[in-house]
Amino acid sequence: MTRPQVKLTRPALIVIDVQRGFDDAGFWGPRNNPGCEANIEALLVRWRERGWPVVLVHHDSDNPASPLAAGQPGHEYKDGIDGPADLVVGKCVNSSFYGEPDLHAWLQREGLSEVVICGITTNHCCETTARMAGNLGYDTYFALDATHTFDRTAPDGTVVPAEELARITATNLDGEFATVVSTAELLKA
Repeated sequence: MTRPQVKLTRPALIVIDVQRGFDDAGFWGPRNNPGCEANIEALLVRWRERGWPVVLVHHDSDNPASPLAAGQPGHEYKDGIDGPADLVVGKCVNSSFYGEPDLHAWLQREGLSEVVICGITTNHCCETTARMAGNLGYDTYFALDATHTFDRTAPDGTVVPAEELARITATNLDGEFATVVSTAELLKA
């Protein structure tokens, strides 16, 4: 079955937690999708060329040992991610909708009904934000290849590879909370 072409009007690009602290493989473990950051950068370039809204989100960990703790070098955005943004949201939970300033209120004030989600990590903050966006009624697009995640240990002690977690996230979201798309599809839209 061929999927219909992605058609966008004026979507907000929500770039979630693309922070230097996620480069700490000793803390997080093995990751998938080494092309994630390049895909996010390509989306940012296209959005800024079109004058579409960009939202940058950062995680403010309240754990001082976390690479994402405010005031630590890992809290900063990765190279190529910073730059002009229409809104910058700080959060200390998984959903970008529970941060400051209020993302939902801002999207409503701006009259935006479409969102594109990318960032780190696929199955945590990105998936949670996509689920909430879908439940709040936004036309939600999830740029799977512009996200990445890390291997995780399951409750039974087995390791679930990052690639499998990403595939499961895509399966959970697509058609229910969001439309899962590629960076290439979004760049053509």
